[in-house]
Amino acid sequence: MTAYIVQADLEERFGVDAIVVASDRNGTGAVDTSIITNAIIDATAEIDSYLTQRYDLPLVTVPTILSRLCCDIAYYRMSSDIGTLTDEKRRRYDDAIKWLTAVAKETIGLGLENDDAVSLDVPQVSSDNEERQFSRTKLDGLI
Repeated sequence: MTAYIVQADLEERFGVDAIVVASDRNGTGAVDTSIITNAIIDATAEIDSYLTQRYDLPLVTVPTILSRLCCDIAYYRMSSDIGTLTDEKRRRYDDAIKWLTAVAKETIGLGLENDDAVSLDVPQVSSDNEERQFSRTKLDGLI
């Protein structure tokens, strides 16, 4: 599994102090990288559980929105584990899940190139033959 973010993404989005508060289980006043790594892995797996219904994973290109959602989910998970959960963190998480649900239901997409997406409802068509199998002249008189 390829993670959608790294620790620096969390620190950039929320600030180092906020990440210390969310990850410091031992009261050392420092970032606990193992807590952050686990939160990132969990957030990525949660996102993948929605995307796997519609996309081949791992994605060839990671859209910026997935990085943002992964940050929100990881931050929520770290905060809920240590008891520093706020309404804003909960709202960000709920919004992320709502968006991922819409992707899974094919209401919205990731904005990826067509070859990154695989729809389960639409048959995949490919052609290795340059000659057209059907044309107006070949079907003349049949329609």
